[in-house]
Order: sequence, then C-alpha cells, then structure tokens
Amino acid sequence: MKHIITVILLFINITLQAQSKPMHMKLNAGIITSEIAATKKFYTEVLNFGVTFENEFYLLLHTPGKSAELSFLLPNHPSQQPLFQSPFQGKGVYLTIEVPNVDEVYKTLKEKKVPIKIELRNEPWGDRHFAIQDPNGVGIDIVTYSQPE
Repeated sequence: MKHIITVILLFINITLQAQSKPMHMKLNAGIITSEIAATKKFYTEVLNFGVTFENEFYLLLHTPGKSAELSFLLPNHPSQQPLFQSPFQGKGVYLTIEVPNVDEVYKTLKEKKVPIKIELRNEPWGDRHFAIQDPNGVGIDIVTYSQPE
C-alpha cells in the first residue's frame, strides 16, 4: 500500500510540474503583401537577413544569427484560408531590431543610401535609435538599448 501511495504522489507531482512549466513558443510575424520580390531584396540586401524558405507565394526570412524569423505571403492566394488573404495596407505595424552598435548600422545604411525616416537620436529613457521603412510601409526601428543617464 505504501508503494502505491508513493507512485500516486509521484504521478501527481509530475503532473503538476508539467502544468506549471511555461510552454516553449517561437514567434514568426507575417505580412501579406504583393511586394514579395522587393521585400526579399530589401531585407536581404539592406538588413542582411537570410532566406529560410521561399516558393512562388511565400517567403520566410531570418535575422543574421537566426534568432528571429519574418514571413511574407502573397494576398488572395488560393492555398490560404480567408483569414490570410487580405493584403496589409501599409499602416499600423512596426518592427524593432535590437543591435549591439546602432551607430555602425546607421553608418552602413547611410552608405547604402537607404532612406532614413527618423534620424539617429538618443531618447531620455536610454534608447539610441533610428528608423527606416520597408517596401510594404512597415516602420523598422533599429535600436541599441542602454540605461538612461
């Protein structure tokens, strides 16, 4: 009987631990756009993203170091459900890319003649950042975080 109670208590403990552990998740943000070719060119040439996967209607990119992914899907593609058909309208979405040295990235993008939408600046809360815009109208904030002075 003591052995059965031990097994039951062990089972209850394992079950409770499994329920309390956070679920592993990986986020992949996606944008529905007809600008797949221009988007690929922008992210690979301007921001040095790599191509994880692509076909005629879908593009999956990854950041250098493969720590994050971003996907793009053609609108109204017959393989997709209605929820994933409507194209993005160019407003209301932004991305933040954290880099170790924002000044180096700023200099590199200026040399590549990438239009800067918000010039390099320091914020009172400690961020040093600037912003550019992708071919879909998505604002991209490039930042190095630091403690406020």
